[in-house]
Amino acid sequence: MNTAWILIIFPVITGISSLFIDSERLRKNLLVCVAFLHLFLSIRLCSGAAGELDGVWIGMDHLTRIFLTVVSLLFTGSAIYSMIYLDKHPQADGSDLANWQFLSNRNAIFAACMQFFLAAMSLSVLSMHFGLQWIGVEATTLASTPLIYYHRNRRSLEAAWKYLIICSVGIALALMGVFFLAMTTTSHVQQFTPAGLVLFAGYLKLGWLKVAFIFFLVGYGTKMGLAPMHTWLPDAHSEAPSPVSAMLSGALLNCAFLGILRIYQVCVAIPATAQFASELLVIAGLVSMGLSGIFILRQPDYKRMLAYSSVEHVGILATGIGLGGSAVAGAMLHAICHSLVKSSLFLLSGNILSAYATKKVEKIKGLLKTMPFTGWLWLAGFLAITGTPPFGTFVSEFAILRSALMTRSWVTAVLYLFFLLLVFIGMLTIFMQMTLGKRPDKNDLPEGEEGCHAHSEATTHDKKGKTAHGSSLVEFSEDLLQLITPIVFLSLALCLGCYLPGFVRAAINGAAMLLGGKVL
Repeated sequence: MNTAWILIIFPVITGISSLFIDSERLRKNLLVCVAFLHLFLSIRLCSGAAGELDGVWIGMDHLTRIFLTVVSLLFTGSAIYSMIYLDKHPQADGSDLANWQFLSNRNAIFAACMQFFLAAMSLSVLSMHFGLQWIGVEATTLASTPLIYYHRNRRSLEAAWKYLIICSVGIALALMGVFFLAMTTTSHVQQFTPAGLVLFAGYLKLGWLKVAFIFFLVGYGTKMGLAPMHTWLPDAHSEAPSPVSAMLSGALLNCAFLGILRIYQVCVAIPATAQFASELLVIAGLVSMGLSGIFILRQPDYKRMLAYSSVEHVGILATGIGLGGSAVAGAMLHAICHSLVKSSLFLLSGNILSAYATKKVEKIKGLLKTMPFTGWLWLAGFLAITGTPPFGTFVSEFAILRSALMTRSWVTAVLYLFFLLLVFIGMLTIFMQMTLGKRPDKNDLPEGEEGCHAHSEATTHDKKGKTAHGSSLVEFSEDLLQLITPIVFLSLALCLGCYLPGFVRAAINGAAMLLGGKVL
């Protein structure tokens, strides 16, 4: 068994084991050990030390190197954060479903489904066969739905069902796209992979290829969060536990994005379909950016604000790929930086929710004084996610804008800048309101709200707080383990804005060349 199959199968085995482990501490330690082992093997495989893959089913190229590393890195960070997160929640909710003890232990289900989720994402990223990739993306839906329902309240149940139903419809459309793509082939095609189709691109039936791309774009675009198929995303990301939200936004969206990129590889190999696919991507990207900007303005819920920010950024990715040229490499860099920054922000939002017991922006004030480390990281995350220099998101967004100007796509460039400005204004208002202001009095703290995690994610909220010199001013404690991951991820995003290591640049440029673009 090679390294790639270990990355897929091993988390499934350990996930099943987690369901039957009685020790909470052992279960959490196993989750972290699996995360670090997966990261080590992923780096070894992506560096070529484990041997180069070039199979019909499982393969390795520059796109795989980028997304597999990101998935594994984000999972490791989320696992570390979960060490403290799971301590803050009761193991069981008192129910006894089908007399199976592990079904009533939400932490056991959390640990198991997180590892199943990792295995499914690894399968979808490593798959070269279009059919196998579809199976991997569908498996991510099944593995992550119980994670969204972790808190087991009304809102999380609604979010989980909406996520399951809408994404299943999207994946069904993507399956239709796979069938239509198969109809483009002739007897010359030996492998149903991007490379196999590109090799005999001249023999493909262009009409069926265009139809297949539309179904791929709508199907995987639903899972990716492209507007207007994004309706599941704000609910799922805002109601899921913070480490799960980090994985959904930073890793899962990339897996769906890769599904679109695989068929785009085929389309750009044929001039007759390249422009068609590019125009659809630009339109979908700009619509997503514009719609997210409208919803972010005056958004009352800061976790939903982060969710709509994800809709904006997947729009940036689609726009960059559609513009072509150096914008493709910019989109690849943006996929990396967005994953790092957005995961950090969702984890930090978990710290805020645990302390304040509310997701309402208007009830959060004085964050820099009550939780100074979280507050400053929260501000740094805002600067990074809005593309402020010197973070890597600025470099990637500027590369996309420069490509639009160089190709004289004036309308695209103007709309792109306008939507970026719209989102910046909306997020600036929210972040300033939360971080600035006076330190709240303990009597001002909310008692929780219906549907919020007042007795789950916020159970550790100390209503008495810490008093300063006998006063009632509140200062919340901050745990180092819940700050490590945001610090590391934001530092990486900052470093990528100042300097691109050779191996990162090689992977980005290699992926851009696969997609018909130019080097960064």
